Amino acid sequence: MSSSRFDKEIASPELSLAGWARWIWKQLTSMRIALFLLLLLAIASVPGSIWPQRSADPNGVIAYFDANPELAPILDGIQLFDVYTSVWFSAIYILLFISLIGCVVPRTGVHYKALRAQPPVAPKIFSRMPASQSVTWAKNSDVAARAEKLLRKQGYRVVRTGKSVAAERGYVRETGNLVFHFSLIGVLIAVGIGGGLSHNGQRVLVEGETFVNNLAGYDSFSPGTFFREDMLVPFSMTLDNFEVDFDIRNRTNVGTPLDFRAFVSSKLTPTDTPKPGLIRVNEPLEMPDANVFLTGNGYAPYITIRDAKGNLVFAGANAFLPQDSNYTSLGIIKVPDVDRQFGIIAFFYPTAQALDNGAFTSIYPAPVDPLLTLNVYEGDLGLDAGISRNVYALDTSEMTQVAGGKAEIRGLQLKLGETVQLPNGLGSVTFEEIRRFASLDFAYNPGGIWVLVFSLLALAGVTTSLLTPRRRVWVRQTSGGFEVAALARGDDPALTDIVQNIVGELKGQQINRKGSK
Repeated sequence: MSSSRFDKEIASPELSLAGWARWIWKQLTSMRIALFLLLLLAIASVPGSIWPQRSADPNGVIAYFDANPELAPILDGIQLFDVYTSVWFSAIYILLFISLIGCVVPRTGVHYKALRAQPPVAPKIFSRMPASQSVTWAKNSDVAARAEKLLRKQGYRVVRTGKSVAAERGYVRETGNLVFHFSLIGVLIAVGIGGGLSHNGQRVLVEGETFVNNLAGYDSFSPGTFFREDMLVPFSMTLDNFEVDFDIRNRTNVGTPLDFRAFVSSKLTPTDTPKPGLIRVNEPLEMPDANVFLTGNGYAPYITIRDAKGNLVFAGANAFLPQDSNYTSLGIIKVPDVDRQFGIIAFFYPTAQALDNGAFTSIYPAPVDPLLTLNVYEGDLGLDAGISRNVYALDTSEMTQVAGGKAEIRGLQLKLGETVQLPNGLGSVTFEEIRRFASLDFAYNPGGIWVLVFSLLALAGVTTSLLTPRRRVWVRQTSGGFEVAALARGDDPALTDIVQNIVGELKGQQINRKGSK
């Protein structure tokens, strides 16, 4: 068989750089891609709730590295501890932003033109419409005028041309849809700008201590991209008292905390009169450019340590971290400014009870019968190397245990007000009093209120879009009567009833039964 023109290869034109750019832009700004990117953004947010984030829980990240020394560097390499500022999350965020703008702006222009345009003229054959009815009626001289008046009263945009009337309503459906998408863009902008200007800091305050709102006053601080230190509004806050209510009436629930209250006093300037305030769980205290949240609490035993000569070498209340629901707490004390450095790993039991193996536990979270036990280590604390150390951990690799554990001297035990001698002539330690601490979170995000506003607008827009039908109605006077037809965008089971009602109104009676198409 001889070759023909069908045997020749089809030569398609090559796209230029501008052609490829137009094709990519068309794909990116399609609604299908926008929805895909929105879903992808939601999926990309999931790792932020699985792994601790440096911006919200820096101590949790450190603890994860300690617990998973091999896996943690790999996860950190793909930015799973900084999900919301990572390159891949930002790329999805920016692409979604561009896609939404590319979708919505052209649709807005089309919608604006549609709002100004007249309803389409009546079709030639009404019977082809989803709902229609032809009526034989002798009194048809003023049908077009009556139909125009009736449809305007029902909220339609109406145009009468001779003996036919075209009406349309439901454009608010598309308006609601556009409001929804513009609100999504507003949410993205508010989140981006608010996150860039935001800051979040944590501070553990013991009763009687004062916090000053500057960078040095925070235990940890996470600034936004656009944050500057001069954005911090000066104020001070003192923790006056911390109270906890424990359940003592329900036998099956004894010891469960019922309420936490942090009583504070704040001042905007040093000369101001202290203003009292109260912080509770889910009830933050509002300060200038900061909301103060209560995120944790515990005990802070006040301890004094003197050397062998009786000189005071340590005095203070250290925050002990709770280890269980009965507030068995772990604390670290470091004494560097002595001839022989030493550290203490201490356990505090609010209501102590001895176990069969000789160890202690707390059987109730309130300090009914408090006990403090100390394991003492002597040696280099590692504070002179210029490397930052965790205040809630004691590196014992270069130290020798001289009390507790496998040491010859048992761990030291102190009741409230007691003093015991430290081993190896290190001096003495006194359990002076019990204070409480509160873990406070200072958060500021100027975009928060705008996220709420745009979210409510998005909800209103999508609700309007879903509940508003888009319909077109035509009425035409014929030689023997008139005919009515209706068309909807999408499925609308009410079209037949609408046609019946219009026919009934035009004939001077309301018809509620279903008529034939």
